[in-house]
Amino acid sequence: MSTVVHFSPELGSWLTQRLDQGQPPIQLLETMVAERMDPRVAGAILDAFLSARRGAGPLPIDSLLLDDSALGASPPKPRILAGARIATADRTVQVLARAENPTLALLGDLLSAEEAAHLIALARPRLRPSTVVDPKTGRDQVEAHRTSLGMFFRLRENAFIARLDRRISEVMNLPVEHGEGFQVLHYPEGALNAPHFDYLVPSNDSNRASIARSGQRVSTLLIYLNDVEAGGETIFPNLGWSATPKLGNGTYFEYENERGELDERSLHGSNPVVHGDKWVATKWMRERRFVSADAEGAEGMIRGS
Repeated sequence: MSTVVHFSPELGSWLTQRLDQGQPPIQLLETMVAERMDPRVAGAILDAFLSARRGAGPLPIDSLLLDDSALGASPPKPRILAGARIATADRTVQVLARAENPTLALLGDLLSAEEAAHLIALARPRLRPSTVVDPKTGRDQVEAHRTSLGMFFRLRENAFIARLDRRISEVMNLPVEHGEGFQVLHYPEGALNAPHFDYLVPSNDSNRASIARSGQRVSTLLIYLNDVEAGGETIFPNLGWSATPKLGNGTYFEYENERGELDERSLHGSNPVVHGDKWVATKWMRERRFVSADAEGAEGMIRGS
């Protein structure tokens, strides 16, 4: 059965304006519910506007025709595609394991050994000590709990990077333009990264400005560029789960759903490298087209796992 949900055009204009300004969808939902709108109806209307902005349907004007199931409490769908394999324009990626709540996947065959070696060779001369962002000031600073080296590529910086940008965007099932440029991290022996979130906490002007430009980060893909002799696992403390770095494999996870809800279970970090070293490339995806803070395309936030 279906239900017609009516709403005022003024509500539609308000939603469009606030989404254009980069206001988090979860805040919009809270405002609608505070105005005594049924939470299920408010969620359905907001979901319809978010879907239209992604090109997945028409923009509603003053009504929606919804299946009754859409008004229930069913969880949002994962962004990553279902199935054991993900076909891209130039490579078939293997889904080795996945979880739905939260959305998490271990992927294989993301890059060839030759591609990983070339990415490392391009990144090596540009490495700098990794920084963290002070949550109060938004300024970069070096901390003892972050002992890797890192650098950023610009989106589509060259033909090789453009090919990888396209492949990984297809794996993550979002447009290339929603992605930040690849970040490559090098962890020497003994290096680690303390558990952290990849989504942007709007506690400082820098993060709020970034969210206003491009929307919140929604998902991460960590791509391992070499085999690590011992240590260096990507860990999720709140899930009791870890991934061992293996060349060409990757760890994918989502932390913001279509309603703008953030998942604290995405807390993750990197165990110390016990023997050898670790190279990893990170791709972050945004709600909207990524607009950098400067012409270099780097947000000044070097984080990783």
